[in-house]
Amino acid sequence: MPIGNWVLQSACAAQREWRKQGLPPVRVSVNLSARQFLHDDLIRDIRGLMGDGGCAPGSLELEITESMVMRDPDRVVALLRELRHIGVRVSIDDFGTGHSSLAYLKRFPVDSLKIDHSFIAGVPDDLGDVAITHAVIGMAHNLGMKVIAEGVETKVQRDFLANQGCDEYQGYFFSAPVSAEEMLALIAPPARKSAPASS
Repeated sequence: MPIGNWVLQSACAAQREWRKQGLPPVRVSVNLSARQFLHDDLIRDIRGLMGDGGCAPGSLELEITESMVMRDPDRVVALLRELRHIGVRVSIDDFGTGHSSLAYLKRFPVDSLKIDHSFIAGVPDDLGDVAITHAVIGMAHNLGMKVIAEGVETKVQRDFLANQGCDEYQGYFFSAPVSAEEMLALIAPPARKSAPASS
């Protein structure tokens, strides 16, 4: 719990610093542990972080796994609704590797599904991975969710996913992991060229 709270605080602190520097809003995703997600004080802690001038509504996304949402589906539905009410986005991480029930999935008010990298690694050559990826993208869109592909490492993979209608991507094709300071160079708008001095 202390480590999980520290990660959330650090994410909000980084966002606060980026805003001070005039950078455009950036959504930050934080993985939650099962214990942290189902902790009785989660909503209170999140409200506190957002109320301290930290993460703006819509700019914080919590990532949870399929196994976490299936532990107590009815409680999770209520929790997800509370998170959405206070402006926190939620994504299901590593989708396809757990044991979620599609009957419950349609009830969960989540914003996005993240396709596990184990399926992305085989596209577009592995027909099984292609079929699964295509099916997940179609299902998620029909349920009103965005789709994020994990582990994109090549242009061929990115192009295939784009043609399938995937919404967002993450992986080494775009960038290796970087520190909060190094992120500044990635998200800062291009510097405006100064006008030539008049003679």
